[in-house]
Amino acid sequence: MTDNTQLQQRRDAAIPRGVATAMTLFAARADNAELWDVEGRRYVDFAGGIAVLNVGHRHPKVMAAVREQLDCYTHTAFQVAAYEPYIALAERLNALAPIDGPAKTIFFSTGAEAVENAVKIARMATRRHAVVAFAGGFHGRSFMAMALTGKTAPYKNGFGPLPGGVYHLPFPNPRDGIDTARSLQALHDLFKADVAADEIAAIVIEPVQGEGGFLPAPPELLRALREIADRHGIVLIADEVQSGFGRTGTLFGIEHSGVRPDLIAVAKSLGGGLPLSGVIGRAGLMDTVPPGGLGGTYAGSPLACAAGLAVLDAITEEGLLERAQVLGERVVARLRIWAERTDLRPIGNVRGLGAMLAFDLLRTRDGNDVDPAATKAVLHRAHALGLVLLGCGSQGEAIRLLFPLTINDAVLEEGLTLLEQALASPGDAG
Repeated sequence: MTDNTQLQQRRDAAIPRGVATAMTLFAARADNAELWDVEGRRYVDFAGGIAVLNVGHRHPKVMAAVREQLDCYTHTAFQVAAYEPYIALAERLNALAPIDGPAKTIFFSTGAEAVENAVKIARMATRRHAVVAFAGGFHGRSFMAMALTGKTAPYKNGFGPLPGGVYHLPFPNPRDGIDTARSLQALHDLFKADVAADEIAAIVIEPVQGEGGFLPAPPELLRALREIADRHGIVLIADEVQSGFGRTGTLFGIEHSGVRPDLIAVAKSLGGGLPLSGVIGRAGLMDTVPPGGLGGTYAGSPLACAAGLAVLDAITEEGLLERAQVLGERVVARLRIWAERTDLRPIGNVRGLGAMLAFDLLRTRDGNDVDPAATKAVLHRAHALGLVLLGCGSQGEAIRLLFPLTINDAVLEEGLTLLEQALASPGDAG
């Protein structure tokens, strides 16, 4: 029997170390919020393939849709012979997205592709070059996406020079004393010192920062950016790659603010486990790019589009937006109790929207200094206990929770119990 150790040895010999893996397990099968490795050990999944599995592993609707599509065709390239699943999914998203006026959608395969193509569309529509993003933001590992990403290590170090014309603003974070006023002042200072407003094609923002620490963008910031973008003819791009498709309790995270962006980059949970991303936007903007300017050989795979339609069905028919709110409230209540307990490691800064939640490990119970080393230790302990769990944050200080919205109550409770055990103070961990 092939075991984890043997596979790790083969991995090390065959695959470059630049692609990191959080855990040393090798998956054999999975179902909803549970995963089994090649040795038969069962894990509770609180990572969801990094926010890809809002409807869980192998959702029955997704599996049935993909099987049906497999019996028809797997690939034609949409640019060669178009197909209905692509059109049907675009129609659904156009009707659902918080976009003013008629919308259009184009599909790709990865989140980075979606973000880069959103920037391409904005540049073509405005005939401007500059793009504004935020410190702590993560937008992907391709070159423009790296430039937009507001974190050097491990994403940017050694890969320069990166594309120019990208400027970063501080993102509001109460822990670091950064509020909306400071972010907006930095934008106005940028207009004065570095790039005029009429040279900026787009402002790119995550409604909830993902890798940056699951920090929700304050509604007042999003409203101010919308007003500034309107005043100066700037395209406002919402990067919903991680926050979209029910994770926050609304279909798109930006809906909490009431703000309507011009373009929305989507990916991850849209495909229900298959590679699928896209850009949804105002029809007039989307149509500024001439034929041939957008696309990709595998972009909008028919299998992935079929899966995407099934994901939207599952979200609606199973009430997953409401479920995200219920799950979020339940978990936040538990985290706040844990924050008061002296037999657990100090935690704080519980935050998030819906079921997109995170908290920090702290150095002291009465302080606010984060402890990335403690976070790493808790993650390691959780993995050993059988909980798939991920960190995030500018210093790796936070633990994020991304269990499927379809998780049943018993498995959720089991996962929380494992997390509680992982948080036990070192002297009490046993």
